[in-house]
Amino acid sequence: MTIDYRASSHDQQQQTGSAHLGTTSAGRILVMDDDLEMHDVIAHYLEEHGFSVVSASSSPSVPRLLAMSELSLILLSLRSAQHHRLDVVREIRSHSNLPIIIMDHAPNGTDGVVALELGADDYIAGPVALRELLARVRAKLRRRQMARPGRGRQTDRGGYRFGGWQLQRAKRQLIDPSGMPVRLTKGRYALLVAFLDAPRRPLTRAYLVQATHVHEDVIDRSIDVQVVRLRRKLEPNASSPQMILTERGVGYLFACDVERY
Repeated sequence: MTIDYRASSHDQQQQTGSAHLGTTSAGRILVMDDDLEMHDVIAHYLEEHGFSVVSASSSPSVPRLLAMSELSLILLSLRSAQHHRLDVVREIRSHSNLPIIIMDHAPNGTDGVVALELGADDYIAGPVALRELLARVRAKLRRRQMARPGRGRQTDRGGYRFGGWQLQRAKRQLIDPSGMPVRLTKGRYALLVAFLDAPRRPLTRAYLVQATHVHEDVIDRSIDVQVVRLRRKLEPNASSPQMILTERGVGYLFACDVERY
């Protein structure tokens, strides 16, 4: 993977599992990449733009770093063959709801899609453009700030009823017609809310990308994958959907009456 920025390497004291703690205040970023040269370039660039950086190249250090550092966001590379980074995404998500940005070095991007399903918030396929990376970091931190307690509380109350189903906003829980809870990933929950907020209206893929808050990284086909997987949760026969319909040349339509409560 190449990168479009050159900078001097950091002090070579940054070794596997070590931490480099900056003193700036824009936010503290955990950078995990086994390529020390690329890691240093990214860390240096972030520090130049006001961030402090915590460095780690081994997954066993993740719980310790999450516990000891006031982190704002995690940058995680999928390059590593030594540690399965998708397991790291799962581990981080089990300990924290910090934003996770994936830098995918794989040629086909398959692991990146899986990582988003496991709870990552953003995905960048190489080569990395540092200005774009910085913009995505700032966008995620803005959203995290806006989502903190005290903001948007009214929209998190109540829920929706549709076709015998319920979506409870406060618990972020989907209940099927038999009363059983159905697990939704973060992405599918956001997609379902987007549909429930605009029933019986054709929604473009671009709108759904923006509404699900992943528009920096997700291409149209990724929305198609999310829709297919959401259909499997909601539809008796996902291959012949009755609830989420495809609007050819436009996007999708949620063909169900929705009651808010």
